[in-house]
Amino acid sequence: MKDKDRMIEKQMEVIRTLTRNNMRRLSDDLFGRGEKAETNDLDRELSKIEKDLSEKTITEAKKTEERYQEDKETPPEKIEDLLNELHSYIGLESVKKEVESLVNMVKIHKLRKEHGLPTVDMSLHMVFSGNPGTGKTMIARLMARIYKSLGILSKGQLVEVDRSGLVAGYVGQTASKTQAAIEKALGGVLFIDEAYALTYKKEGNDFGQEAVDTLLKMMEDRRDDLVVIVAGYDGLMDEFIRSNPGLESRFNRYLHFDDYTIDEMLAIFDMRVKGGGYTLNENARDEVKSFIEKENYDSVSFGNARGVRNLFEQVLVSQANRLANEKEITKESLMEITDADVANAASIIHDKPERNDAADEIKALLNAMKAHGEAKADE
Repeated sequence: MKDKDRMIEKQMEVIRTLTRNNMRRLSDDLFGRGEKAETNDLDRELSKIEKDLSEKTITEAKKTEERYQEDKETPPEKIEDLLNELHSYIGLESVKKEVESLVNMVKIHKLRKEHGLPTVDMSLHMVFSGNPGTGKTMIARLMARIYKSLGILSKGQLVEVDRSGLVAGYVGQTASKTQAAIEKALGGVLFIDEAYALTYKKEGNDFGQEAVDTLLKMMEDRRDDLVVIVAGYDGLMDEFIRSNPGLESRFNRYLHFDDYTIDEMLAIFDMRVKGGGYTLNENARDEVKSFIEKENYDSVSFGNARGVRNLFEQVLVSQANRLANEKEITKESLMEITDADVANAASIIHDKPERNDAADEIKALLNAMKAHGEAKADE
């Protein structure tokens, strides 16, 4: 029997003794002393309960231990493999250079420590800025794995949240909610999307600042095994970081994500086609390029790679509707995407009822935040 099992068994023995004594006292009170039949029945029931409880407790303890060992024993990936994966991504050229430079800095920092040389404290928390669909979450997930590979983080998982995952509606609840999210991210990266929403107060009571204060404290208390990445639109993220001296001191690494070019988005579509086991007929690719060129008049509204993904998914719906009406469906027809499929998907996306213009909404929010900052400065 392992030491952990022995410890659990000793604890269960104490629980069994206390439970048996309490139940016997209860039996004496209800039935009087000397009621042997009732006592024997009680002993049998107690034995059954104790056995079930003991087995369940040991089983759960073993499962917890197995999960812990699984997390602990998962070997870190080779940094060379992770960098190769980084360079396999379409576009993101400036981001790739920044990530590679950061990896080099961490490597040299560790070597200086190993040789007993003085080192400067490194802040590995990061600010990602850019429009939707530019790869921020993808790179955040990769950074978690890179930090684990370099020995900075113990687990390397990514926990993604936004304002709703940190802020509650009543006094005192936000701190515990934020702390729970951070505890879940320990050993990995806490990725806060649209982080600027935490410090922008529209009206009424707002507890976003409570979330920021809790975050800053935990970043200091658990700095050895936690990295925080905040992300959002250009301009808005600058306002967010400048809104609090604590944020400015902890976030000094900025990665800007450029919009994808037309050719890069077309390459992303091609990658999805190939990865899904599909082929494009002669004119289908031209239809895809034409759609992207027409719809990408505003990268915020179109969504860069997100817009490409939406198009691809709608193309598959159009293909399925077409094939459903055919009498004979071959392997080749299941794989082929036609120009008609793309054109039909493009028209469906284009004709969808317009929602609030995302670009105008973001611009209005940025202007409001700037006006708020100027008014506060004049006070």
